[in-house]
Amino acid sequence: MAEKQEENLIKEEKGLEIVKNLADDYASYICELIKNKIGKGDKPLKNLRIVIDAGNGAAGFFAEKVIEVLGGDTAGSQFLNPDGNFPNHIPNPEEKEAIESIKKAVLDNNADFGIIFDADGDRSAFIDKNGREINRNNLIALLSEILLKEHSGGIIVTDSITSAGLKKFIENRGGIHHRFQRGYKNVINESIRLNNEGKYSPLAIETSGHAAFKENYFLDDGAYMAARLLIQLVESREKGVEFTDVLNELPEPVEEIEIRIPIKDKDFRACGEKIVENFREYAEKKEDWSLESPNYEGVRVNVGQKSWFLIRLSLHEPLLCVNIEAEKEGMGNDILEELKDYLKKYEKMEI
Repeated sequence: MAEKQEENLIKEEKGLEIVKNLADDYASYICELIKNKIGKGDKPLKNLRIVIDAGNGAAGFFAEKVIEVLGGDTAGSQFLNPDGNFPNHIPNPEEKEAIESIKKAVLDNNADFGIIFDADGDRSAFIDKNGREINRNNLIALLSEILLKEHSGGIIVTDSITSAGLKKFIENRGGIHHRFQRGYKNVINESIRLNNEGKYSPLAIETSGHAAFKENYFLDDGAYMAARLLIQLVESREKGVEFTDVLNELPEPVEEIEIRIPIKDKDFRACGEKIVENFREYAEKKEDWSLESPNYEGVRVNVGQKSWFLIRLSLHEPLLCVNIEAEKEGMGNDILEELKDYLKKYEKMEI
């Protein structure tokens, strides 16, 4: 009898259903941000063709509800409809296939700018009208250029694998480059910590494309980042310049190498940490190597005038990660071979 009464109560009890389209609200917020920053009426993107590649993820709304609402032309945009099978390319702005896809769309459609999002829209990368890729170090440099013009002396917090050239680029603009650790939460929390200590840090950003602005509550938000660059695009066009040309001042390495070496040990973290610490002692004794300081992750070594490498333990996987940038052809491979020779003495390393 009691069970019967309880069943009836459940059937008769009615909850409150609220239907709200948060995507539309957010699109309106982004539109207002762009309009207010540019200050040129309701159609500030008029006469601009902006190609969007949402990778069949969640950010396809940006084409219709932001670019088109603001007067922009989205001809050539692709993969805007959500499809969890991701039939066209992996929705990852770091993937070569994805970048080549948006680059082709920009060039084929004579677009002024291209924006590519990851699956959930918290990361993005960009292509300028000439096909230049704006991701990784390029993206950090471009955002730093914008923010340091607004607030000189700011601290740009990045992950550990950013280039030596980026540090110089930021410092030449009156900023401070705080190269921290991998993991977007790590860089965000570090930037928040600095601000709480009274040290102004406007941006926390990973080379993966996760970027969080102080002015946007330190949310990692690909659409907000895209809005910031669109504002700069419009303002630079009015001055008759291309805002991406400043990237010509970012030193580029001759060689870049990135590899991951498996650690065959159940307690891979303890094993990897020991190997990294032993390598630090080895590197300190090399006459032609100098340890980077300060350094917050792994062992970062400067070689020659402009070359460097970083060896670190993966945050989550049983892997030892190596990043190398070299100033001369063949130098990167020479560094890699020396690292491999050193690591071969550890039977747990799958060289």
